[in-house]
Amino acid sequence: MPMTISEQYLQAYDEQLRTEAETPSALSVTRLGPLRLATFAGGLGFITYRDLGGAEAKDMPGLVSGALAHYGTDPEIDKVEWKVRLHDASPGLPEALLAHGFSPDAPESIMVGPLEGLCANVPEPDGVTLRKVASESDVRAMSAMADEAFGESVDTRMADALLARLARNDGMELWVAEADGKIVSCGRLEPVHGTDFVGIWGGATLEAYRGRGIYRALTAARARSALTQGKKLVHSDSSEFSRPILERSGLLKVSTTVPYYWRR
Repeated sequence: MPMTISEQYLQAYDEQLRTEAETPSALSVTRLGPLRLATFAGGLGFITYRDLGGAEAKDMPGLVSGALAHYGTDPEIDKVEWKVRLHDASPGLPEALLAHGFSPDAPESIMVGPLEGLCANVPEPDGVTLRKVASESDVRAMSAMADEAFGESVDTRMADALLARLARNDGMELWVAEADGKIVSCGRLEPVHGTDFVGIWGGATLEAYRGRGIYRALTAARARSALTQGKKLVHSDSSEFSRPILERSGLLKVSTTVPYYWRR
């Protein structure tokens, strides 16, 4: 039986994105069996993999403890994310993560689809300006706004990490929407080199400005930029706020991911 379009997208996601392409901005990546242990600026450890190589439930505690031991040697690491995809064969993994002090965050939808759909019939909201930013002042203002939108205290380490990436010129783009003289929404565009994909990440909009089409317009601006680079497909891990917006633009939910976090 031929694969459905959703199955084709999921296959492309697994084959093209769950490799080194997933961590282009990592400071370092260490292999531990099937795991890829990445370290990012800002004190974040990130655990991912293409698959778990047929590991059984009895193997999971050893994988988790081994990964934590790796990060435990680095005092700069204060948070570790284990990226769990629910379509993987990973028996006993959630239980092993919980037993080692990880806590699950809200599930997110893995969305994949053609870039063109994100650009169609998207009006620019009145009084809103969309632009790509790169200056230190803009990046710090954008990062602080994102922290506010997520109800978190301002963490300057994220802005530091974004500025360091811009200095490396690795293809990442930062986009903002401005209204009433301030940044009210933001997001990143992450071209995945050597593939047909770009990633759309970091979407955040201040609560008072939600429901006005600002996030959708900002997404369309990023998609148009990606199309000029010859990209065809887009992927994103989406909250329940952004998922319906992406679905209306032709993206499909191909799976679910749950981030599990360990904090020092």
